[in-house]
Amino acid sequence: MKVWESSVLETHHFLKDEDFEYFKEVIPRDYLPNLNIYVLIENGLKAFLAYNNNQLEMFFVDAESRGKGFGRILIKYAIDHLNIKYVDVNEQNEQAIGFYKKFGFSQFGMSLRDSSGREYPILHLSLQKDKNID
Repeated sequence: MKVWESSVLETHHFLKDEDFEYFKEVIPRDYLPNLNIYVLIENGLKAFLAYNNNQLEMFFVDAESRGKGFGRILIKYAIDHLNIKYVDVNEQNEQAIGFYKKFGFSQFGMSLRDSSGREYPILHLSLQKDKNID
């Protein structure tokens, strides 16, 4: 959760304080136990992802480790070895949208609320097969 908190504080400036506290409580209790989790460790935990089937549910890089290639390593692993094809991303998180687009994801839909019913628009992205991400 330290990586999650660090990453969210760095990238989710749109998130209301009460929603931050809500997610901080429910993610370890209700979400993580039901997902497959991969972590990237290099002199400490740098990033993690959580997925179910071919849907990337969470992807977070520690704030101090951003821009050092850890996200690239982990997303390539997810695509190449975990068969990740889909990801949902907050519409307000432009950095994340750009990141996923670099790896071949494109928008195919949108929801006005997130999966917990909060008013954070979500973009639904899918991986395009013809994109070369090497």
